[in-house]
Amino acid sequence: MNSDRFLGQHIGISRALYHEVRDLPLVCPHGHVDPALLSAHEVSFPDPVSLLVRPDHYLLRMLYSQGLPLEFFLDEEQDPRLVWRRFAENYQLFWATPSGVWLDHQLADIFEVEQKLSAATADEIYESIVAKLKQPNFRPRALFERFNIEVLCTTDGATDSLEHHQKIRDDDWKGKVLPTFRPDKLFCFGSPQWPQELAKLQNLVSSNVSTWKGFLDGIRERRAVFKDLGCVATDHGCEIPFTEHLTAAEAEGLFDEALRGKLPAYDHRRLEGHMLIEMAAMSCEDGLVMQLHAGSHRNHNSFVFDKFGSDKGCDIPRSVDFTHGLKPLLNAFGNDPRFRLIVFTLDESTYSRELAPLAGHYPALRLGPPWWFLDSLNGMKRYFDQVMETAGVYNTAGFNDDTRAFCSIPARHDMWRRASCRWLSEVVVDGLLSADQASVLAKELAVGRARSAYRLED
Repeated sequence: MNSDRFLGQHIGISRALYHEVRDLPLVCPHGHVDPALLSAHEVSFPDPVSLLVRPDHYLLRMLYSQGLPLEFFLDEEQDPRLVWRRFAENYQLFWATPSGVWLDHQLADIFEVEQKLSAATADEIYESIVAKLKQPNFRPRALFERFNIEVLCTTDGATDSLEHHQKIRDDDWKGKVLPTFRPDKLFCFGSPQWPQELAKLQNLVSSNVSTWKGFLDGIRERRAVFKDLGCVATDHGCEIPFTEHLTAAEAEGLFDEALRGKLPAYDHRRLEGHMLIEMAAMSCEDGLVMQLHAGSHRNHNSFVFDKFGSDKGCDIPRSVDFTHGLKPLLNAFGNDPRFRLIVFTLDESTYSRELAPLAGHYPALRLGPPWWFLDSLNGMKRYFDQVMETAGVYNTAGFNDDTRAFCSIPARHDMWRRASCRWLSEVVVDGLLSADQASVLAKELAVGRARSAYRLED
């Protein structure tokens, strides 16, 4: 791989900055790696397909777009060698995409593969990776240490047992793997699955969750359990950012209607919007940082969702309104020093128009990095150009990899660090920064802002 990739035309400045941050620890405060992967000493990756292809919906969506059957790639009974060959035969689909760059990085840097992946090299590369995966230094925990991961936060449902996090905590391993509290399923009051999720909550808490007060108390109980296992943040996903402050009587009435299955769709939205305000209030109580991911129309392809379930690459960005949608929440808690809200979006038209001005004003608000379709070189360049001038570096949250594909973590952080140094080199040339100031900001963007935004420094 080109050692100067992504560093731009002011190569002397950007290369010097990159060399300062290249080997800093990886701070991973938001992602979707399965904690079971790291809960035991002897776990090994079974094969290259299970490790590199199936967990990565960036890869799956591109393959599907070309008419390749997802059944073939997702079937765990299928011979992984055949799956790898088919993947390699179509690897040109990923040329000049972030997915291709990340996978090339993994093959070259982690598995020391010197050939380019293709139909002709597929079998040789497959056997080389399989041989390495049998070695102790390629087990997940060994790679965690080799990647120099300082902290890895997973994303866990509010009713998750957290057994794997407990095993990690009880072990003498030094790796820091923390849960993140995601209660979205408990807030989908109109979903057919909501009664089942409520029943799961009832089995885990002492309060009576069939009352409004008991429901809130049950969520507090679960937050406390997560926090005891090191949790530093909550995570909430919504297609459109909408918050509404209801009185206790209004919320209780809507909750009772939801229990009876008679809550109109409009009131579902109101109660869900109110729950985000309740979550902000609880964050002021327990100190958990609140994350909000907005602007993604989930599972747009109903055929794929019905057949294969969620997280198969069917999410599509859409336009949203943060200025009005978040106003009730920010007016309630945006000025409270106890509160921290990190916002992510797939609607990059809001960067300079809404999010940068909001983060540049409200003390509680930080901007998350480019996410999903935007965590590419061009997406990062647009983010820097549209956000930093108004919000400033110190009102952003650094980088997180947001991935299920464990071995892609170093590649994703590397792209961000290179893109950051490229942007800083341009700012230096434009005369807005000195080289010394750029050096400080390069380190902040690599690790400092993530540690601060998620209160990992405490």
